[in-house]
Amino acid sequence: MKGTVVIVGLGLIGGSIALSIKAKHKEAHIIGIDVSLSTLEKGLALGIIDEIGESIVVDAPKADLLIFCCPVKETEELVKHLPGLNLKKQVIITDTGSTKQTVMRAAESLAEKSITFIGGHPMAGSHKSGVTAAKRLLFENAYYLLTAGTDDASKRLPELKEWLSGTNAKFLILTPREHDQITGMLSHLPHIVAAALVQETERFTAQHPDAFSLAAGGFRDITRVASSDPRMWTDISISNRDILKEQLTSWRDRMSEAIQLIDQSDDDAIFDFFDRAKEFRDSLPIHRGAIPAFYDLFVDVPDYPGVISEVTAILAQEKISLTNLKILETREDINGILQITFQNEADRLRAKKSIELKAAYTCYVEE
Repeated sequence: MKGTVVIVGLGLIGGSIALSIKAKHKEAHIIGIDVSLSTLEKGLALGIIDEIGESIVVDAPKADLLIFCCPVKETEELVKHLPGLNLKKQVIITDTGSTKQTVMRAAESLAEKSITFIGGHPMAGSHKSGVTAAKRLLFENAYYLLTAGTDDASKRLPELKEWLSGTNAKFLILTPREHDQITGMLSHLPHIVAAALVQETERFTAQHPDAFSLAAGGFRDITRVASSDPRMWTDISISNRDILKEQLTSWRDRMSEAIQLIDQSDDDAIFDFFDRAKEFRDSLPIHRGAIPAFYDLFVDVPDYPGVISEVTAILAQEKISLTNLKILETREDINGILQITFQNEADRLRAKKSIELKAAYTCYVEE
């Protein structure tokens, strides 16, 4: 496709979308807008954008596709200014925010002027941030959720999908409320639960200091989403507050039921509680979902000097990049575990094969 694409917010998401568009649509001209001039200069130098924009007022009227890749609240405020600009009649406006109902309401003023707005949410991320971390295939095989608020917008969904086809993502159409309910349950609620569990553990370790050293392995894994950006999650929690209140209330009820089961020492009911959870958890698909996946490989390693260097040397020989590496010093019933995190499933499988072949160490994946 040929045309001008204006991307507002040139971070990891905005930069990755720009790269995917450039790869698929060679004739597209991409303008970047960001509060940071240095970010825009880096984006230009890296070939992620073709031009540094001045402002929405100046550059939005040039756009055939306008993409907001900034926090939800910021997007809502910026969208409110668009009806007063001399936008192209056929422009498509979209966003990448984690909630959809509030931004779709903010975009109603655009629909009144027959301007197309389609909400978007690419469900992928990275351990890194900023434009220098942008990757063309960041969204490959991830779900890219779209919400169209009007019939006219729905008719232009194929056009937007074509613009974004270079992402190699799986597009899924939802209503704004469906989107917020699903992401609330599968992403937002788990982050809140993880943060609450970490805070409760912090309180507990103040009374039992040895617990701090023991809070490794599995505990770190089930709570690692609590390390996410607190400013972003403040924004998400407020913009999706009504649905999150409903879901947190339901969660509180589940915890009350668990307390009652334990209090009553009902063996069958407690077994059923865990068994039903296991059955459903084991049935879940393995592909990328609401929370960005962590591609961990666990390696049984002997306890001698240089073993970590041996493993990393194998990865270097195979040109396999890792994103994190740690030794699980405390792991129930298992000792000598090296946990390596990769960017994607392909790297993890290559690493497993190489380490098992060259070092004869047992490697396994926990699902």
